[in-house]
Amino acid sequence: MNNLKKVGLTALAGSLAAISAQATEMAVSGASVLTYTSGDGSESTGNPYGMKTNLSFTASGEVNGYNVSYMQTSADQFAGMSSARLSVDMGDIGTLAFDQGSGSGLATIDDKTPTAAEEIWDGLDSSKSGRVGAAGSSGVINYIKTIEGVKINAAFRKGSGTSNSDGASSASGQGAFDFALTTDGSSMGLDGVAMGVGYGEIAQESTTTQYGDVEHMTVFANYSVGPVTAGAQISHIGSAKHGTDDQDATRWGLAFNVNENLSVSYGQATTTFNGGTDVDEEIEGIAVAYTMGSMKIAGNMNEGTNMGGVTSAEDSMTEIAVSFAF
Repeated sequence: MNNLKKVGLTALAGSLAAISAQATEMAVSGASVLTYTSGDGSESTGNPYGMKTNLSFTASGEVNGYNVSYMQTSADQFAGMSSARLSVDMGDIGTLAFDQGSGSGLATIDDKTPTAAEEIWDGLDSSKSGRVGAAGSSGVINYIKTIEGVKINAAFRKGSGTSNSDGASSASGQGAFDFALTTDGSSMGLDGVAMGVGYGEIAQESTTTQYGDVEHMTVFANYSVGPVTAGAQISHIGSAKHGTDDQDATRWGLAFNVNENLSVSYGQATTTFNGGTDVDEEIEGIAVAYTMGSMKIAGNMNEGTNMGGVTSAEDSMTEIAVSFAF
């Protein structure tokens, strides 16, 4: 990690007023990832080799007695902002943040089953099936506080979840809120246990084809003993439109640390689309990861049937990634 000393940060208030820059420290870290990816026979793989470079900038300092921090990550291209987050730590009151893609609320626990590398749905055609997150992580107000060992992570979005820079978003959409409650179990004497629950709603306009808001809810639990971690999660997404599929998802995973460098995992997930005639999307995946200092080699093999609730729709993905952290 490289440290750039005394970088001036300027916060803009409105479009004309500016607060004077304060000396602080900005840290830069990143990684380059080489990948080989292969899809199923129905997809055109083309050139399977690729590379991306991730850069992460973080800065923090005291402003009027509060600790203010900022992070920005850029993937694939240096000039493009992939995600950013501006946070104000208010001590005992909690932390308030504006999130542009880093992860907030219910989206932070959309899939907590253990894995050695990527999730079992990574790279598949219907990767969003059964994954909760009402408010999303773009253009949301985020509040975080820990009480008696339980972490509260809440998110609120007004209007569309489309990221936008200075000014209002013109994209259509309704407001949403959600929250996640998580704990490592130690406060309740449950060593090795990590668990959580979450709920959220997306407001819908009232029409003859809709009967309420879209609901997202989930609960998960993981248990670690020695080198083994096992976990399961149940999620529900309730549609607001008549005749449109609700989604009920059940997933589980098992990860094993062979040694301090090598880990393997296996997982399965079933998402039932029950808008009339039930259709079960079934996916499974194997992952392996080997770490040598700042270098990591990871591989995934994922496959599924009835993807997105479409009968006989199949997909598979194989990926090998070599990453170098700097």
